[in-house]
Amino acid sequence: QVQLVESGGGLVQAGGSLRLSCAASGNILSIDSMGWHRQAPGKQRELAAIITSSGDMNYADSVKGRFTISRDDAKHTVDLHMNSLKPEDTAVYSCYAVVRTYSTRGPNNYWGQGTQVTVSS
Repeated sequence: QVQLVESGGGLVQAGGSLRLSCAASGNILSIDSMGWHRQAPGKQRELAAIITSSGDMNYADSVKGRFTISRDDAKHTVDLHMNSLKPEDTAVYSCYAVVRTYSTRGPNNYWGQGTQVTVSS
């Protein structure tokens, strides 16, 4: 019922910038929190950034001051602006959203398929 589609990943040199975008579509009544997780090779998935429906934002310590999350509720999108990228930021980035649909009403978690971000040194 709900799909999340990411875009914007790719290869960038250290110190560069990328913007990831994620669009939710489907039978959406409302979206609570939205965010981005990332998983580097051989490591556990970690939360990179989250933004609530009221606009409160939280970031992993490793990305604070470099990444900025934003959302557009009219378009059901969440973006992650990544600056001063480091090789250790290399990972698959997946967006997620806590969505209430017209049919289920209660909140459910939905995930995108993931997009690769590679930062070269």
